[in-house]
Formats: sequence, structure tokens, C-alpha cells
Amino acid sequence: MGSIDYERIKQIGTISESSRGWTKQLNLISWNGRSPKFDLRDWAPDNTKMGKGMTLTLDELKALKELLNQMHELNETV
Repeated sequence: MGSIDYERIKQIGTISESSRGWTKQLNLISWNGRSPKFDLRDWAPDNTKMGKGMTLTLDELKALKELLNQMHELNETV
């Protein structure tokens, strides 16, 4: 498999950090010169290595937000 090129367009935020310094981040990333997508994955402390993750389009991110909002509403009623 060839190399994967990426460009971090914007670092949106960090969700968590492990005891080894790896951080789970939400970023806007262009993979192989394509249109940027939202990307959620673990990154090494120096950002040179990454773990497995997932990419989402803006519509998918909005759908995820709606699901999380519904979970929040359910938790308030239980």
C-alpha cells in the first residue's frame, strides 16, 4: 500500500489524553488532496503518528450530533 498524504486544515479540539500522552482529537483533514472531512482519531504527543480513526462528512457529523443530543435528552428523563 502506498503512502497516505494528509493535511490538517484545522484542529478543532481534544477529547481526551492517555497516560502515554496520546490525544483523541477532532480535526478537519484533507486526505490525499481530497475535500477536507472531519476526522476523529488518536495522535501521538508529537503528532507524527496516528491511530485508527474515522472520517465524517459535515452531514454525518450533524447526524452524530443529533444522536448525541437525543441521548442527552433520554438521560435527563431517566
